[in-house]
Amino acid sequence: MKDANELFQEIIEGDTKLLVPKKSLTEKVPPIKPAFFNPKAKTNRDFSIIAYAAFLKKFEGPKIFLESLSGVGARGLRVANELKIEKMKINDLNPTALELAKDSSILNNLSNIEFSEKEACVFLNEHSRKGNRGSVVDIDPFGSPAAYFDCGIRATMHGGILSTAATDLQVLNGLFQGACKRKYGGVPIRVEYGNEMAIRLILGSLRSVAARLGVTMIPMFVETEMHYYRTYTKILNRIDQEENLGYILHCKNCGHRKTAIEQQQKCDLCESKNSIAGPLWIGKIFDKEFVKSMIEESSNLKIQKSCEKTIHKCLEETEMPGFYFTLDEIAKKIKTSPPKLEKVILNLKENGFTSSVTAFNPTGFRTNANINEIIRIFNLSSETHTNTV
Repeated sequence: MKDANELFQEIIEGDTKLLVPKKSLTEKVPPIKPAFFNPKAKTNRDFSIIAYAAFLKKFEGPKIFLESLSGVGARGLRVANELKIEKMKINDLNPTALELAKDSSILNNLSNIEFSEKEACVFLNEHSRKGNRGSVVDIDPFGSPAAYFDCGIRATMHGGILSTAATDLQVLNGLFQGACKRKYGGVPIRVEYGNEMAIRLILGSLRSVAARLGVTMIPMFVETEMHYYRTYTKILNRIDQEENLGYILHCKNCGHRKTAIEQQQKCDLCESKNSIAGPLWIGKIFDKEFVKSMIEESSNLKIQKSCEKTIHKCLEETEMPGFYFTLDEIAKKIKTSPPKLEKVILNLKENGFTSSVTAFNPTGFRTNANINEIIRIFNLSSETHTNTV
């Protein structure tokens, strides 16, 4: 490759050598040309490696990985190098990115990779027939993944994992409601737990497409950082008859929130008008056994320690109700300084409620207590906190 030493640099991520554009390591926003690589997405790729390791360890079918929008192939190459995979197919429309991926595969002595230079859905549609599908299908676009849901689901074999990433955060967080409705079929509202609402909108859209295709989509794991949302869902070739699409009813007057299959205009607690988000996914977003498997696998992999801490939080919240509260949100409501998170969770449990931390927010907690009960217990926590200072 012309002037390769000037344009590109070898780095190591996990246990894998990668050739990446030098500018992607030095510029604030990684450039799309000559090829896209985002060094800040290392955490995201680490989570993928853990999730795919957990899945592949227990999956009994052929272990085939399809990466439809690979960039320089960082995720796919790490999977091929660090996990037990039989066949890897890396696809991107950028020939320079593919050349880098090929050169990186040589650096790592990988021979189980096929490279493809096609539009993502053309590539996925080629793998949509029985016997040709992937057991892991990865979709990581710029912006919204919604355009790839149909071809992504079709390319995932029965019992396989489909993982998609979204970076259109402003759309999903309620700044452009019309755009969100067009892309995801649901409307968000601006709330403190907006990142979870965004993920549920993505899952709701996936569920609608899966239902149209006559298959079931089961969330196994989700994660979020400042610049993306990512979902990992199992695809099963059977019709989903569960009632797992609905609405979030959020009262901006008192702060009460709940999920429901039907819209409800008035708040249960104060009878003010509800703000309504959806339709979106209202079922579980973590599979407890899968998260346990991820914890087991993480100790065998070269990943950031912060990932392990996050997954442990996810395990705590697997059986918890949807939608978390934050310490600041409640403290602001009752005009006091927030007590310690551990104290609030302990007090909720001592008062007969379930409660846990959440991976979605460092000061967030889940509970089956309603807002009035939380405020009462918060006051108890604040009094105890004041007395011990």
